[in-house]
Amino acid sequence: MKKLLVASSNQDVLNVVKNACLNYSDHFEPIFCPETDEALSFVDYELPEIKILDYTSKDINSTAILETIRSDPWLHNGGIIVIAGSPSEAQKIEELKDPNILIVQTLYTFKQNFVGLLRSLIRNQQFLFNRGMQDRMGTEEIGQFVCDNNPMDIRLYTGFLVNYLYCTNRIDDDGRFALQSTLMELLTNALEHGNCGITYDEKSEWLNKGGVILDLINQKLQLPEYADRKIHIEYEIGKEKSTFKIKDDGEGFDWKARMADDTPMMEEAHGRGIALSKSLVSDLRYNDKGNEVAFDIQNIRNVSSSIPGIMIPFKAVEYKKYDIICRQNEPSNDLYFIVSGRYGVYANRKLISVLTPNDMFIGEMAFLLNDRRSATIMAAENGKLIRIPKTQFLNLIRKNPHYGLFLSKLLAQRVIRQNRRTLKLSAEIAQLKGQK
Repeated sequence: MKKLLVASSNQDVLNVVKNACLNYSDHFEPIFCPETDEALSFVDYELPEIKILDYTSKDINSTAILETIRSDPWLHNGGIIVIAGSPSEAQKIEELKDPNILIVQTLYTFKQNFVGLLRSLIRNQQFLFNRGMQDRMGTEEIGQFVCDNNPMDIRLYTGFLVNYLYCTNRIDDDGRFALQSTLMELLTNALEHGNCGITYDEKSEWLNKGGVILDLINQKLQLPEYADRKIHIEYEIGKEKSTFKIKDDGEGFDWKARMADDTPMMEEAHGRGIALSKSLVSDLRYNDKGNEVAFDIQNIRNVSSSIPGIMIPFKAVEYKKYDIICRQNEPSNDLYFIVSGRYGVYANRKLISVLTPNDMFIGEMAFLLNDRRSATIMAAENGKLIRIPKTQFLNLIRKNPHYGLFLSKLLAQRVIRQNRRTLKLSAEIAQLKGQK
């Protein structure tokens, strides 16, 4: 069960969340925080995957909560649902382009859509998690979504994929921006021009008259030829790169002409999606019909996508291949955060594992237990580590106790994973013995 932070004092919001969560009590536990300090404390100590920030509650400083989450992306990630006081305020929050914000809605649309939001979150909860709290899934992951003609679904699925790749160290901040921008542009094209059949000129005329594009989309979807169309999203997250494919049920378009047209359109109100996407990702390609587009994004390897906020003041130390980080049976005075590289773990001169940025730390057990090093650590390639002396780390924990709690959760999770692996191995051994 996931805890759902509700930073709101608005009774309408509270009632909507309470009633919706009654149907999904096995999945979500809403925690209501009607005060800013209470909400900030919950964000720091509980690290909730889903946060609802209600800007209509004037006695709550939702901006301060959002800034706290943005200030340390390593620790605070997951999804944010924002309730804005007006369409203009919603637009301003959208313009922040905060990658953790899944959706921005007015109170009216929140009331209409929150149950659907919860359903989407439940169906895709594997993509929303705290950094380090889950195993990174296999080296290759393949899946697909079927998306309704709803801008809310587009934003949600984009947020799911972008946050997941970021938190599993497949993309860095630049890759996060590139993937989010490209998915939003191409999915919006699939919705507007593909499934709704809105032409460039038709959209221009509508916008020039002061129309809202959502109204035009809703008008089109009332027509039987458009009503049942879907958007299909496929992803293949590999070791070297990740590939995404978007297909709509529309008639397609002359993509060759658009791809060949390099004329700048920066002064146009719209129409820049393909040009922007080409500049951000690799190998943008369409099928012959023009209703399916695919692209690649290169994964970063053996690099942490972000550094914990409390460790930023410390200088990263470079290590060359074969450099010794620490030796077995040495006193444990330092903790290491893995910024980049791979590091072999040797016990009694035998390689027992290899650590990467996905493991986050080197030597945390000996560090915390005041024990000597249980293994020798050697750099398997050039890399960087942040070395933190024990006294300074303890001072940091005193000033930021929520980090100590997170580290405890991280270690507990590793013990659970190790127990599961041991049980699985024992079952496999028992099965082999039974076959003899």
